[in-house]
Amino acid sequence: MPSENAPPSPARLVLDHCLGRPPTLGAGRLVCIDGPAGSGKTTLADEIAVASRHLVPSVRVLHMDDLYEGWAGLGDVALRVRDGIVAPLVRGLPGRYRRWDWLASSWAEEHLVDPCSVLVIEGVGAGAAEYADAIGTLVWVEAPPEERMARGLERDGLAMRSHWESWMVSESAHFTRQQTRARADVVVDGTGVLPARLVG
Repeated sequence: MPSENAPPSPARLVLDHCLGRPPTLGAGRLVCIDGPAGSGKTTLADEIAVASRHLVPSVRVLHMDDLYEGWAGLGDVALRVRDGIVAPLVRGLPGRYRRWDWLASSWAEEHLVDPCSVLVIEGVGAGAAEYADAIGTLVWVEAPPEERMARGLERDGLAMRSHWESWMVSESAHFTRQQTRARADVVVDGTGVLPARLVG
């Protein structure tokens, strides 16, 4: 059994912070999990969804991978999230987005995002400054570059190395411009070596 003095899991730390903040999406709350590709954001989002089951009536996870317009889509995705998803939910209305089909390299079906107790948006650029006033909890997940690259190539295949290298350059410039880590409320070590910690 875990020690009574053991730190809370990253998911529980994020949830406690989130639920301690006032709602910003109508009656709902927004958690954004940002950080470089391959750092462990999707895993944390899934853990938050599981941990929240007995704490809130409803939770939904959105993946930024469904929202980029391909490998070059980081630049304008924030406005798409803000205008199509966040802004309507702030007014208590459903948001909506079209999913990007990576195999077909085109936009696919439309999805509705109904108001919920906690909305988790995870992925590079999720914590964009363009809608910072609606973010209740901003999480930064980090891991060493070589580990992140290895995870990415294991998932996507060695043929995607050049895309990953280009993406890592783009995301680094994005994070410098947005100062995402400096705005974070919670920092999570995606390797699991260090405990998650509140910084905001």
